[in-house]
Parts: sequence; structure tokens; C-alpha cells
Amino acid sequence: MKKILSLFMALAFLTTVSFAQAAKTQQPTKTKKETTTTKQVHTKKDGSADMRYKENKMQKKQEGPKKKDGTPDMRYKANKTPKKNG
Repeated sequence: MKKILSLFMALAFLTTVSFAQAAKTQQPTKTKKETTTTKQVHTKKDGSADMRYKENKMQKKQEGPKKKDGTPDMRYKANKTPKKNG
């Protein structure tokens, strides 16, 4: 009985060791040369605008309120187009 139990334990140990994953090595990141522009959009990791920067705050102010479906709400002045006289 001890031999069977020892054999089973050894088999279980070798099975779990064979499923172990190797540690991933980090590959060096490629550096991109970015050209600086006057209006640079700063984004977070998820791709949304980072509101800590002035450029992104100005962009948010210019948009104006929106309806639930995402279209501009025309009741507000910020969303209306200026009328041309003439």
C-alpha cells in the first residue's frame, strides 16, 4: 500500500510540475519619436482624454451638453451654429 501511495504522490508531483508555466521575460519596449504639436492630446491608458491638461479641458468646454443618445442638445447655445446675416 505504501508503494502505491508513494507512486501516486510522485505521479501527482510530476504532473503538476509539467503544467507550470515559464516566467515571461520582458521584451524591450520600442521608443517612438513623437513630434511636438501646438495642441497635443494627452490620453490615459484606456484611451480617454486626461482631464488634468488644459488642452483637454478646453475641448470638453467647446462640445456642450448632449442628449442620452449622444447627439448634441440643440437647446443650449454651445451646440447651436451661428446665424449668418445677409
